[in-house]
Parts: sequence; C-alpha cells; structure tokens
Amino acid sequence: MAKYDIVGMPGDGIGKTVYDEAVRVLDAVGFDAEYHHADIGWEFWVKEGNPLPDSTIELLEKYKIGLFGAITSKPKTEAAKELSPELQDKGLVYFSPIVKMRQLFNLDICIRPCRSFKGNPLNFIRKTADGGFEEPMVDTVIFRQNTEGLYSGVEWTNPPPNVFEAFKTHPKFAKYADEPVEEIAISSRIFTYKACERIIRAAFEHARKFGYKSVTVCEKPNVIRETSGMMLEIGKTMQKEFSDIQLWNTNIDAQMMWLTKNPETYGVIVAGNMFGDIVSDGFAGLVGGLGFACSANVGENCAVFEPTHGSAPKYENLDPSIVNPIAMILSACMMLDHINETEMADKIKNAVAVVIEEGKVKSYDMMKLTGGPDVIANGAATTQQITDEIIAKLQ
Repeated sequence: MAKYDIVGMPGDGIGKTVYDEAVRVLDAVGFDAEYHHADIGWEFWVKEGNPLPDSTIELLEKYKIGLFGAITSKPKTEAAKELSPELQDKGLVYFSPIVKMRQLFNLDICIRPCRSFKGNPLNFIRKTADGGFEEPMVDTVIFRQNTEGLYSGVEWTNPPPNVFEAFKTHPKFAKYADEPVEEIAISSRIFTYKACERIIRAAFEHARKFGYKSVTVCEKPNVIRETSGMMLEIGKTMQKEFSDIQLWNTNIDAQMMWLTKNPETYGVIVAGNMFGDIVSDGFAGLVGGLGFACSANVGENCAVFEPTHGSAPKYENLDPSIVNPIAMILSACMMLDHINETEMADKIKNAVAVVIEEGKVKSYDMMKLTGGPDVIANGAATTQQITDEIIAKLQ
C-alpha cells in the first residue's frame, strides 16, 4: 500500500502533458503515492454540462490532496454554444471548475512563490545609472485570498428587483438608479473578517518561518475603503503579534509600477482575490513567466496544487511536446512541502536550479522563441528532455 493517496487531475490541453512529467519526477525522487485519476475540464462540460464531476469532488473529499494540470475556460456565451446538442437550452451556465473547487473545499489561501533561478535568460534585468545592467534576484511569495472578492461569483446582469432596490439604498448608487435595469450588470466584492484574518496570519507565519523581513498588504484602501480597508486594518493588528516582521502597505496600481523598479525588496505580499491574481502574474513575469509559476490552493482540510498557466490547446498535439514543465514540477514540490516531505521537495528544487543554471537544455520560452513545431530544430528542448535532465540531477 502506498504511503500517500493523491487525486490526479490532468485536465485539458497541455495540463495532461505537464502533469505526466511532474509524476515522473515524483517517482524518480522516491515519492510513494497512488494517484487516483479524476475527471475535470472542458470535455466534461461539453458532454455532461459539468466541468467538475461529482466523482472528482468525492475523491477530493476522501483523499484531501490534489495535483492539478490545467483547464480550458471560455466566456459564458461561447461555452454554452459548445455544449452537446442534448444539453443545449437547458439553462446550464459554465463556471470555472477550479474556482468552484476552491469554494466547495474552502481553499481560501492561494500561495504563489515567484523566485528567480540563476541563469534563467527570462529573468528581469534593469539598467544601472552608469549605463550597465543588473539582474536583481526576486524572491517574493504572494498570498492571494482565493474564495471571496470579485471571484466569488455574486453578480448579476439585469439584477432582480430586490437586488436593484437594495443597491438603490446606497447614496452613491443614485446616479444609476434611473438607468434601465436590463442594461445594468453588477459584481459584488465581498470580504469577511474571518477570511482576511486567516490569510494575513498565514502570510506572517510564512514570513517568519522562511526568514522574510516584511509582509505587504497590496490593496487600494484609499479608494476601496471598506474591503481593502478591512484587510489593511487587520494587517496592522496582526503585526503586533509579529513585531519582528515589518508591515508594508502598497496600492495595487503603484505596486505594478514598482515591480520593475525594486522587485527584490518585497518578501511576502498578501492581497484579495483579484489584486492577488494581478500582482502574482506581474511578479511571475519577472522570474520567467508562467512556465515557472507554481501555486497552492490550501484550505483547512484539503489542498490542491497547480501551475498557473492555462491549457494552451494549440500545443496539446505537438509531437514532440515543446511546453515547459517546470511550473508543474514546482507545484508538485509545493505539494511535498505541504505534507512535510521537504527533503524530497528540496532535492527537486535544487535539481531544477542546476538544470537552469547549466543551460544545457532550454524550453522554447527560455530561448525567447515563438511556440511552434519548428522550435526543436532551432535548439529548444522537448518537454520530456527537460524532465529527463531534472531527473538526472536528482541522482
């Protein structure tokens, strides 16, 4: 009997490809697990009208740990058109399965490390005052609140009368009160004290555990006074328990400007759902892009680990595969850290670092090539070759 049970969700497109590569690395490092295949993604939306089947939910309820590849998501109208004929006009509405998973299992803490690897040609560089260049080493971890805010799904087009009347009670809604209700769309941004406190505490605990000197609340409290203001005030209160760690406060718009000014100064950043999504992708761009962007979705009783890239269906059927598997492999490392298999995680991360620094094999994105079947002829490594090299460095 295996030591661990992992719910494996390859998903769509290149998710299936990189998932297999991550499992190869886990096997090579000696991770003793049984992988329970779980259906998820576009295929199941099209043929069943449900991209997150009940069988997958049951597996996650049972085993608590999931390793996830990627899924395809499309806008509401386009998604409805792709349903099987027998499911058309049944009132089915597409909803992202990863967002639904986060909400069902209250995977409220999203952790996205953004770390530079020495030798990565995609690392951010900046010009120095003397006309030269320097490459700041970025090591920032974004804690993104995963279940609330603008991604909670509490929104309406042509809001029902009770909703419209409720909004009309707010004095700042007066300018919309005479608009035709059928021409109004409303999205709500809901923060709760409990969820904000939980993620801010997690951010401070992570900073203390791994030696970061600061936690930055990245919101917009000068404009979004109630929700962003709540998060900042909780941060100020929480910092009294973590007096060894500085509390910084940045506005999301200014933070994005400062990304290319002094990214190496930031340690742990905590933000709500939308702003956390934005700032984490911004930092990911400084350390190589989505091919290096791993993440964890952690709740009190369940956790799912995934790369933050999409399914890239245009690359799915290329033979050989050209996609970069490193984000998926690093996501598997986050899973190992979560279950306290830190020695295995460190071995894999060190192997990835050596491969990148040596530079003998590079994915097409690392070579700054446009993706396509010709990149192999131009010197890019295949997906499997990158994995092979990482495995070789584990020995």
